[in-house]
Amino acid sequence: MKLHFTGELSGLLSGIQVLAPELGIEQDEEGLEVEVSASSQGLEVGLVQGKAYIRHEKKHQFFRGLGLLIQHAGSKAAFEIKEEQQLSTIGPMFDLSRNGVLTLESFKFMLRKMAVMGLNTVKLYMEDTYELSSEPYFGYMRGRYSYEELKEIDDYADQFGIEAFPSIQTLAHLEEFLKWEPVAKYKDTKGALLVGDEAVNALIEQMIDAVSAPFRSNKIHIGMDEAEELGRGKYLDRNGYHDRFDIMTQHLERVLAATRKRGLEPMMWSDMFLKLASKSGDSYYEEGTSISEEMANRIPKDVSMVYWDYYHTEQEDYEKLIAKHRPLGCNLVFAGAVWVFNTFGVNYGLSLKATDSALQVCKREGITEIYATMWGDDGNESTPLGALLGLQFYAEHAYTAGSPSWEQVADRVKFCTGIEAETFLRLKDLDETPGAVPGNHKQSNPSKFLLYQDVLLGLFDKQIEGLPMADHYMKLEQEFAANRVKDAELDYIFDVPQKLCAVLKQKSELGIEVKRAYDEGNHAELRRIAEEVLPALIKAVHELRLAHRSQWFRIFKPFGWEVIDIRYSGVTGRLDTAAMRLLDYVEGRIKRIEELEQERLVYSDNNPFNERGAGWCSYYYRMASPNVFFHVLNPL
Repeated sequence: MKLHFTGELSGLLSGIQVLAPELGIEQDEEGLEVEVSASSQGLEVGLVQGKAYIRHEKKHQFFRGLGLLIQHAGSKAAFEIKEEQQLSTIGPMFDLSRNGVLTLESFKFMLRKMAVMGLNTVKLYMEDTYELSSEPYFGYMRGRYSYEELKEIDDYADQFGIEAFPSIQTLAHLEEFLKWEPVAKYKDTKGALLVGDEAVNALIEQMIDAVSAPFRSNKIHIGMDEAEELGRGKYLDRNGYHDRFDIMTQHLERVLAATRKRGLEPMMWSDMFLKLASKSGDSYYEEGTSISEEMANRIPKDVSMVYWDYYHTEQEDYEKLIAKHRPLGCNLVFAGAVWVFNTFGVNYGLSLKATDSALQVCKREGITEIYATMWGDDGNESTPLGALLGLQFYAEHAYTAGSPSWEQVADRVKFCTGIEAETFLRLKDLDETPGAVPGNHKQSNPSKFLLYQDVLLGLFDKQIEGLPMADHYMKLEQEFAANRVKDAELDYIFDVPQKLCAVLKQKSELGIEVKRAYDEGNHAELRRIAEEVLPALIKAVHELRLAHRSQWFRIFKPFGWEVIDIRYSGVTGRLDTAAMRLLDYVEGRIKRIEELEQERLVYSDNNPFNERGAGWCSYYYRMASPNVFFHVLNPL
C-alpha cells in the first residue's frame, strides 16, 4: 500500500521506515494521504472521503494507529476508530537468564511486533547476562549482552516510543554467578549475596552502573524476590541470628542509596515483604497476611512494589491480594504472565484467563503499569515468539475499557503476526491433555516430563495410567500439520511442536506398554518394542532435536543450547539402553529386568486421581531420574 504522510512527523520517520516492509507499505507522494497530528484524546485513526488520519497522544500510539490503518484500509471502506489507553505502561518482560538469550535480530523482531500492537515498554530480565568489567565470571559463557548490544536494543525500541529498561537481581537468584569459586567472597548461600559485606555493596554499585548505562530510561528493577535463604548462610556464621525483615530492609536501604545517587527510579518484587508478614514466614499468597503499621513504616516509599501473580483466575483473588499490598504505601505495579515456562508450548488456558481477571481488577484499582513476564524456567524449551497471542491480549486490554472481545484479539493478532489465533492456541494442547483440569489451570506439563522421562523407570507412568495420551498427541500432530502456512514468517515456530507430537504419540504410553508386556511375560512384544518401536522412536527424537536446534539458533544466542542438546542425547541414549536391556532379557542373557520389577507410584500431588491435573514437574533432572545428578558438598 502506498502512503503519503503529512503533518507532525517529528521523531516518527525512522520507525515508519523500519516498519514499512513489515506492514507492506511504501512512502509515495501519489499514495493515500495520511495526516498525522497530536491529540489529547488518546488515539484516533480513520479513513474519510479518501483521506486518512492518525491522531495520537503518545509516540507509541502512532505505530499502533499505523497498524490499525493498514489493517482496516484494505477494504477501502470509510472507518473511524477511537481508543483511550487504559493502562499507561504495558509490555513484556523477557527472561534472558535461563539459557535463552535473544539475539539482537530476534529482539528487534519482537520490538517490531510490539510496536504494531501498541505496547510501550520492555523489561530485560538479566541476572548475570550483562557485562561487568570488574568481574570476568559475571555471565561467563552465558551469552551476556555487551554495552553496545544493550544500547542498540534501547535505540531500536526508542524509534517506536517503547521504553526499554533492565531488571536485575541485587539479593538472590544469582546462583549462576555465585557458583564460580573465584567469587565466593560475595556468597551467603548458593544463590544469595552476603548482605552487609562491603565487597558486596561495591559489587551492587558496579552492577547498577553497568546495567543502567546503555538505557535512556531511569527505571531499574532491582529484584529481591524469593530470598528465603536470606541471612541463613555465611551471614548467620558472621553475625548470628537477625530477623529477616531487619536484614531485608537494611539491605534495601543500601541498594536504594545507590539508585538515589544515580537518579534512578527503582522497583522491586513485593513477595518477600508479604512472606515475612505471613504466619508461616514463607507464603506469598497466605490467607490472613497483613502488613502491620510498624512494618509499613520501616519500608522505604521511593521504590515501586511489583505484585506478581501468574496463578489466580478469579477477580476476587486479585482484589484481596492488591488490598494486602496497599499498606506497603508504595506505588503498586502488576506483573502477570504468558506461561511459556517449564513447557514446550504455551499454557494459554491459564494465561488468558488469569490475565483477563487481573487486568480488569487493575483497571478498577488504578494500577496502570503492567508487565507480562515470560519466564524460561529450567532450560527455556519454549519460545517467546509462541507467546505473541498473549502479548496481543495484553495490548488489546490496554486500549479497552473492560475486557476486549475475542474477535478483536483474533483479528489483531492475525494482522500483527500473520498467524491465526487458533494456531497459537494449539500450543496449549501440548499440555492441556487428557487428565488436565479445564483450561489447565493447575499447570500440568506432560509435554516436557513425558519426553524426558525414562522408558524403563517410568516415573510418570502411574500419573498418566488410563489416559489416552498417545491418541491425543497423534491427533494434535495432524492438526499442527494441517494448519501450517509455509509462507508465513512465523510458521517455523510450529515445527518443534509438530515433531514433539510425533515423538509423544510413540513415547507417552510406551513405558506402560513395556511394563505390561514384561509383567505378562510377553517376550514377542518385548522383542518387537526393542527391534522396531525403540529404533523408530530414536529416529523421531533425532528429528525433533534437529528442528529444535534450527529454531534455537534463529531466536537465541548459542549459549544454553548445549543444555538442551545434552537432554536430547540423554533421551536417545536411554532409549538405546532400553532396547539393549529388553533384548538381553528375551534372549536369556539376564534373568530379569530390575527396573521393570519395581512398582510404579504416582509422581506428583497434581494428578488425575485427585482431579488436580495430569502432573507437574519443575526440573529436568527430576524427570529423567530419581537418582543423584549432582551433590553439593558445601552449598554455602
